[in-house]
Amino acid sequence: MAFSGNQICDTFKTELLEGLFDFKAGTADVFKIALYTADATLNASTTAYTTANEVVAAGYTAGGIALTPVVASSSGVSFVSFDNVTWNAALTARGALVYKEEAGNPAVFVLDFGANKVSSSSFVVQFPPANNTSAILRLA
Repeated sequence: MAFSGNQICDTFKTELLEGLFDFKAGTADVFKIALYTADATLNASTTAYTTANEVVAAGYTAGGIALTPVVASSSGVSFVSFDNVTWNAALTARGALVYKEEAGNPAVFVLDFGANKVSSSSFVVQFPPANNTSAILRLA
């Protein structure tokens, strides 16, 4: 197991400043979330989506599912969050990778669930509230 907490990927930080990511609703950028087993090696050094140790289960499609970003700012903090996502499947996952779907599939951030999470019928990833103190990505 190589998860070590929720982490923003190093390459994302650089590529964000280079203007390679656009979270605005209705743009061409599509962000996805893929689920991984405890055997996955995902951390701040992760550069792109990988199928290595991705969850395999009936009702789960490799590559994960698309996310809907929520972008706003408040009190001097700009932030991005995503709508919660659900897989209607019985599966086990230890963490997830959010990435931009395009050539190379660049990584954005790694979610560490802290332990294996097991579902018997539906698996939900619930993102924190979209505000200046809780959103998953914040710039102050």
